[in-house]
Amino acid sequence: MKEVKKEDGIEFYKYSKVLMLQKFSFDGFLKEIENGNILVDFDARTGHNHGTKFRLRQNCFTNLYEKATIIL
Repeated sequence: MKEVKKEDGIEFYKYSKVLMLQKFSFDGFLKEIENGNILVDFDARTGHNHGTKFRLRQNCFTNLYEKATIIL
């Protein structure tokens, strides 16, 4: 999580939570798809195709990793 403050046209960031994520879990990825927490977006527009994307509900992010450690 971060807060952004702008002074004289310069942005300053204050991070209140930082995670260290280790070992991506493909099984966790598949499980989150089955649970409906990962959505597939087909972002094709007229004249410009942005391709296919995955969207993940923010509260499920750590479920994609074997180990998640809060470091801040």
